[in-house]
Amino acid sequence: MAEPSTAGILDQQTRSQWIRLRTLTGLRWVAITGQIAAIIVAQTWFGLDLPIGLSLLAVAAAIIANLGAVFVFPENKRLSEPQATLMLLFDLAQLAFLIFLTGGLHNPFALLMLAPVTVGASALRLRSTLILAISAGTLLTGLAFFRVPLVTVSGTLLELPPIFEFGFWLANIVGVAFLAVYSNRVMSEINSMSDALLAAQMALAREQKLTDLGGVVAAAAHELGTPLATIKLVSAELMEDLADRPEQRQDAALIRDQADRCRDILRSMGRAGKNDLQVQVVPLADLVGEAAEPHQARGKVIHFQLSPGRHSAPREPLIQRRPEIIHGLRNLIQNAVDFARANVWIEAFWSDDRIGVRIMDDGPGFSPQMLSRIGDPFIRSRRDGTGRDPRAGYEGMGLGLFIAKTLLERSGAELSFANGVDPNAGAGARPERCGAVVEVIWPRGAIVSDSGAGLGENRQFTS
Repeated sequence: MAEPSTAGILDQQTRSQWIRLRTLTGLRWVAITGQIAAIIVAQTWFGLDLPIGLSLLAVAAAIIANLGAVFVFPENKRLSEPQATLMLLFDLAQLAFLIFLTGGLHNPFALLMLAPVTVGASALRLRSTLILAISAGTLLTGLAFFRVPLVTVSGTLLELPPIFEFGFWLANIVGVAFLAVYSNRVMSEINSMSDALLAAQMALAREQKLTDLGGVVAAAAHELGTPLATIKLVSAELMEDLADRPEQRQDAALIRDQADRCRDILRSMGRAGKNDLQVQVVPLADLVGEAAEPHQARGKVIHFQLSPGRHSAPREPLIQRRPEIIHGLRNLIQNAVDFARANVWIEAFWSDDRIGVRIMDDGPGFSPQMLSRIGDPFIRSRRDGTGRDPRAGYEGMGLGLFIAKTLLERSGAELSFANGVDPNAGAGARPERCGAVVEVIWPRGAIVSDSGAGLGENRQFTS
């Protein structure tokens, strides 16, 4: 089964339009409240001589912008990326002007220039984040040279020593760069994981839907069997009664033939449906075989092997036939078949306390630098020695292995990934099973059915 398409998964540009105008205006109201409080405290408590008129004008500009946004746009307005970027640029400019009026970099609140950049890096794409970061760096550099001096009402000039001023400027520049890259990177990882989990949920939902559909088909085949038999019987009687009317007899024969055709179609569909509806518990070998079945005609030889443990019962365990187990194993087998040169080996083993499946191939194996990242979404997981994907025309994103790992771990399994031999070793003495090795181990109680013996006990019905 191919890796699920990501065409329907939301990209970063779509996510940027999830930013609510109300969120940014709410943050701005918090900033406005803090700015007014800082001006009042600095003027009255600390006795600083501030250009109060211009300072309040800067705060008023933010208030007017907020009120305009509230009255012009609906409350549930979602901002596009350019709109959000412009709002954050306005916040940077307003804050920079207020800091310019209150001592420039000698004002400790210059550190707040990092806030709009951090907000943008958490929600916008890298290009918009770079615009905000460069703008913040430019404004901070300007504030290092141009400012209204910070003085007290008694005329005392409050300034940092030049070395401290330079260090404060450098710390702010480094902080802007670090927070921009770090926040954007973290949100990118979170969004990628969210997309991959969505793909896993879609794959599991599709598998479950197919299982449910099989049950519906089986029930339909059973219910329609009697009407079709009646149609066939009546059409046969009509053929006998219309022996002297060849045209009408031909129509009755057509009805009988089409009833037979419907019966055959429903019989084949019902057989597949009953597998999903009735077979809830299967032997371990049958479960593995069902997972491998779509890939057995792809030009690679798949070898199956059952191996009970030394001190375990030789009887093959009965496994719960769960969609996530089948789909997860199927993705792992697909990956092995995709990269195998000619052979894939699937070993199923069990003991008194655990059940496992080991999948091996004779391909190039996992590249050493990617081995520790196997199972992460949106990575190209296996390469040959030239760095090229051996599957021509295939664009792997690691989603198949991520989905398999997620679904199987949800069923209680632990997965491990390794190579049969070192991929960088020479080809002189490579063993047959030299490619990737994937091992899936469940606690026995997690997937073994407790009701697998027989049909269960008869129950007495009471009125």
